[in-house]
Amino acid sequence: MTATILDILGIGNAILDVQARADDAFLDAQGMVKGSMALIDTARAEAIYAAMGPGIESSGGSAGNTCAVAAGLGARVGYLGKVADDALGQAFAHDIRAAGVAFPTAPLQGGAPTARCLILVTPDGQRTMNTYLGACVTFGEADLDEAMIAAAAVTYMEGYLFDPPAAQAAFRRAATVAHAAGRKVSLSLSDPFCVGRHRAAFRALVAGQVDILFANEAEIISLYEVHSFEEAVEAVRAEVGLAALTRSEKGSVIVAGEQTLFIAAEPARVVDTTGAGDAYAAGFLAALTRGLPLAECGRWGSVAAAECISHFGARPQADLKALVGG
Repeated sequence: MTATILDILGIGNAILDVQARADDAFLDAQGMVKGSMALIDTARAEAIYAAMGPGIESSGGSAGNTCAVAAGLGARVGYLGKVADDALGQAFAHDIRAAGVAFPTAPLQGGAPTARCLILVTPDGQRTMNTYLGACVTFGEADLDEAMIAAAAVTYMEGYLFDPPAAQAAFRRAATVAHAAGRKVSLSLSDPFCVGRHRAAFRALVAGQVDILFANEAEIISLYEVHSFEEAVEAVRAEVGLAALTRSEKGSVIVAGEQTLFIAAEPARVVDTTGAGDAYAAGFLAALTRGLPLAECGRWGSVAAAECISHFGARPQADLKALVGG
């Protein structure tokens, strides 16, 4: 086996996040579904950006956020994702590397611009996302760093990246390379609407190539098309070795073989839910790759998520190592 160089290698949409505050009236006026993620084109992206209030820009995307948080917890982390050779792409690369994440992917030359996600956060902390994928849709098998995959304890893949067909092929190839090297493959379902678009492909990937699955309650119910969370728990138990299922203020449930662990949510004042699931996955995987017990992995995930939702923006503002006691 190749020597373990990384604890976690994330693969996802390399997106520059632009976050701004908004009220429900703004969402209604823009025809947005509160709490959802919509894929938009260039014209729509420009129109929303022009109408938004002042925003905070940072390297983002679901897996990118997970990688940055995990690095903050002391994990050795890499990230693969496609940006363009433009100012936003350079800003993304600088920002994620500054967070302590290795980012080797070559930028796209002469094609679509770097992706951006326009995130509106309402006073109740809910985030509504409008994503222009741009250069992200070009990510394919040629962008995989197979040596990094073989050297990473866990390759973590973001469900949002499943929209472009080339990325689906890259996911399957990455999983094959990881398993050939004796490594683990992890997937985040990302969004119930995303699951709805690609349910059959997700089901095949989960059943055949995923070792560690992350999902929230709505996503896991959508994946298995069942009526209750309890039914979804039993469905995932039959297909995946390890699943971490988040339930917001109800905490999370870890399913591993016949074992079911219930993890309490950490107390938090909800300011902005952007990146909560990403942070949970980061905490969980950072602890798991340290060899910590599953209950402790869940606690690390809950601590990271609670810190994330306690302020505006998806990246930690406190010392996560101190918070988890690691």
